[in-house]
Amino acid sequence: MLLALDVGNTNITLGAFDGPEMITHWRMATHRTMTADELALTVRDLFALADLDAPSRCLKGTVAASVVPTLDRAIREWGDRYLDGRLLLVDRTVDLGITIRYIPPEAVGADRLVNAIAAYNEYGGPCIVVDFGTATTFDMVADNGDYLGGAISPGIGISTEALFRNASKLPRVDIVAPTTAIGKTTSDSLTSGVVYGYASQVDGMVGRIRKELGADAQVIATGGLAEVICKETETARLVDPWLTLKGLALIWRRVKSAG
Repeated sequence: MLLALDVGNTNITLGAFDGPEMITHWRMATHRTMTADELALTVRDLFALADLDAPSRCLKGTVAASVVPTLDRAIREWGDRYLDGRLLLVDRTVDLGITIRYIPPEAVGADRLVNAIAAYNEYGGPCIVVDFGTATTFDMVADNGDYLGGAISPGIGISTEALFRNASKLPRVDIVAPTTAIGKTTSDSLTSGVVYGYASQVDGMVGRIRKELGADAQVIATGGLAEVICKETETARLVDPWLTLKGLALIWRRVKSAG
């Protein structure tokens, strides 16, 4: 069994793979001061809840991508102490098998590269990956699989949190599909602005990227709010919520097959 971890600024997403198939998955909040011992306890408890054997017995490997530098040491220590070193942390030293045209290449986030690899493997190129995370990222993959770059904008969560924190009269609302663009209440107005606003951002950015590329690249969306937002777009109807985890599993298999 293989365990994949996508360590983001807001959440850590985990998936257990039996061969190429993901058999279960979890999501937990990111705690930047988590230790290796706490990580080991958390993963052990998640496996127990899913009626899986203890990680130390059933895992043949673990692969992780992290955009939280303060957790990298804890992840590596967890792998060394609890997994007999059977952990691959995807960073710039790992041969991903793609050409990175970002400048400098090591500046691009590991999660963005993992998404690009997964999208190209699953759907082909050219393609655009839209990831609704702490930041909303747009990543472009060429028809030959090269990573071309993309765009980064503030994510839905941090944007709405800043709004609620700084506009004291505005109520917190759940991010759900609005019924109309013209809100008749403050809550409806907020829902419309957030959902339709981000949907329009996606359509606008996709249109600009396609124009620059000169190709009708297909769009793959992922991340926590992808389902809600993409239902309201004209360009991003293909949602793959576990794209990053699939990409991590692909990278693990590639690295191990290369010896």
